[in-house]
Amino acid sequence: MTRARVAAPAPHRPAGVAWVRPASLAALAAPVRLERLPLDLPLSVREVLRALSDEPGVFALTGDWAGGGAIVGASPVLVADPGADPFATVDALPPVMNAGELDTSAVGGGWFGWFGYRLGGRIERLPPGPPRPMPLPEFSLAYYDHVLRLDHSGRWWLESLVSDERADALERRRRQLIGRLQHRAVAHEPYTPPEPLALSHAAAAHHLAAVRECRERIAAGEIYQANICLRLETSWYGEASLLFEHALDRIAPPHAALFATPWGGIASLSPELFLRRRGTSVMTAPIKGTIRRDRDAALSEAALAELRGSAKDAAEHVMIVDLMRNDLGRVCQYGTIHAPRVPDAEQHPGLWHLVSRVHGRLRPEAGNGDLLRATFPPGSVTGAPKVQAMHVIAELERTGREAYTGAIGFVSPIAGLELNVAIRTLELCHGRLWLGAGGGIVADSDPQRELEEALLKARPIAAAIGTTVSTAARRAPSPSPSPSPSPSPARRASPDPARGVFETLLVREGRAQAPSRHLERLAGAVADLYGGRLPADLPERVRSAVGGLGGTQRLRVSAIPAPEGVRAEIESEPLVLPDADRQIQCRPVSLDGGGGAYKWRDRRVLERHDDGRSVALIVDRGELLEAAWANLWVVEDRTIITPPADGRLLAGVTRALLLELAERLGLVAATEPISLSRARDADAIFLTSSLRHAVGALLGDERGRGTGASRAAAIIRTIRAALGEAGWDS
Repeated sequence: MTRARVAAPAPHRPAGVAWVRPASLAALAAPVRLERLPLDLPLSVREVLRALSDEPGVFALTGDWAGGGAIVGASPVLVADPGADPFATVDALPPVMNAGELDTSAVGGGWFGWFGYRLGGRIERLPPGPPRPMPLPEFSLAYYDHVLRLDHSGRWWLESLVSDERADALERRRRQLIGRLQHRAVAHEPYTPPEPLALSHAAAAHHLAAVRECRERIAAGEIYQANICLRLETSWYGEASLLFEHALDRIAPPHAALFATPWGGIASLSPELFLRRRGTSVMTAPIKGTIRRDRDAALSEAALAELRGSAKDAAEHVMIVDLMRNDLGRVCQYGTIHAPRVPDAEQHPGLWHLVSRVHGRLRPEAGNGDLLRATFPPGSVTGAPKVQAMHVIAELERTGREAYTGAIGFVSPIAGLELNVAIRTLELCHGRLWLGAGGGIVADSDPQRELEEALLKARPIAAAIGTTVSTAARRAPSPSPSPSPSPSPARRASPDPARGVFETLLVREGRAQAPSRHLERLAGAVADLYGGRLPADLPERVRSAVGGLGGTQRLRVSAIPAPEGVRAEIESEPLVLPDADRQIQCRPVSLDGGGGAYKWRDRRVLERHDDGRSVALIVDRGELLEAAWANLWVVEDRTIITPPADGRLLAGVTRALLLELAERLGLVAATEPISLSRARDADAIFLTSSLRHAVGALLGDERGRGTGASRAAAIIRTIRAALGEAGWDS
């Protein structure tokens, strides 16, 4: 079966703005002058955001950024190419001609955006991790040559980085912005709070099990600590800016950030500073150690005393401070790194946190990219040792991280580099809203208390946007009058990405079925997993291999990461298919998180459940996802249903072809969750794959179906015939 990636939304490039590729970063080499224009306008951040709301690339940073106040921008002049190296990109900054005259609070402009957690895979070789229900771009960076700056005294400034080439355009932009701000508020839709951010009982149970497993790995000496996280979710169709504005009316986190996009956006209410660089001076301020802070002063002080006396929290904190010292040591001058012996205790909404500020002096040659490669992702949200902790995170967490636990902020030629740790961060994409929360697991962590701590961190953020945290169970399906097969358990284990990914094509008499679709999906997997491209000559190599094959053949195209890039291998073998009308026996196997969205060459997880007599049918959260080598469908009257491609299954090319063909065949096609009971009650089950097209299946030891079985069998034969004729190359 061909395996498809779950596509992230395309990074937004406003009309008239060019992608910035590595070769074009030289455009930022032209000298600039900082110009600062005071704006005597008594505006709130909310009013400024609303005045700019119809412009592309709106962002806001509020709190302690660049000395305090706010930075707001829109309409970038450059957007980083999604295939670029983001760490190299932020080293491309223009020289500033009047640097000696600058106000120390000025920002002027620069690169603004976020670095998602998955970028750690570009620094270290890591497993791909658990399913990503709603993927986001790995990073988002845009270059702005002007920003609106609210200083710590409450005055707004229009700051611009003016080059000779952009002088006239920035003068026009200045007049436009002043006009917009003078007219102030743009009417916005009324704010409707989201439904509660939900954690299902299954997700809670998974988190408890993950904490227990993490403790076992610590006891075995694999790691000292890992930050294990969960995800709370709901649906919401508003704008990220509304969430951000509503939250800022209620809490004032020191490192808040908004980035609005056409598909949703990021609203970060982070209390934690990841990196602050000015010249060669650098600081990080990891948070480790958390306890509830009561409104009652006496109870609050008692909680603080408990936190300061907690051996568990002290162990967490010391390990992460040492990790951050070590990370900074890769790029700092010897002997310049200093950390306090005793952490500070800081108040945050509903919480006490332990914070240490670690300082260092960078080597003169260390650029922004060097600093990020040495320290990313932040140690406080990974663990120690960092790389192995990230391996453990990939194996134990239920859903993949996106922007969460990465970093958000700016890199400016004037104000330096400043990034938060993307915790307490709301992510919004196509109507889905989610919030990550977690904590550091050490040898004596109690699973139930770790779950409670994660929820404790989430509740103030939920309250800030007018909702709550819900741990209610999802409604369970009605019990069946007759027994259904129980899935056998299987521990999810991440495949080894170093072995590569592959596609399987059916070849008949020198012609391949849907070759362009297969190669497109293989290219997508390579881009997602390895940040690379397939060899340019691969389509021609495939055409040549196909043309030389007679009879019916299986063609396997593999993509394997290598030091020089991604290399491709092509193999073929004769194919003899069994009787098409013979039904396949399926055996449910519980695999937490499903098999994921890629077709791995490392098939150990599935091979473990190959008994030679039946096909493993993967089950997660009570839902059937797919068979070991095929997509799953059920027939209900003249409707054919397959599970949604939500990151837990490998959506095949044949599946896509059938979704396109269904209407022409007089069928209704739908993507919906399929429970065991629903599958058993359906008229029929069938599987689709690139080699067998469509074949009937039996669930467990069932012997027959209801009155619709004969009609369903005819439907499956019709589908098989149609798929057998679709998508062949010319």
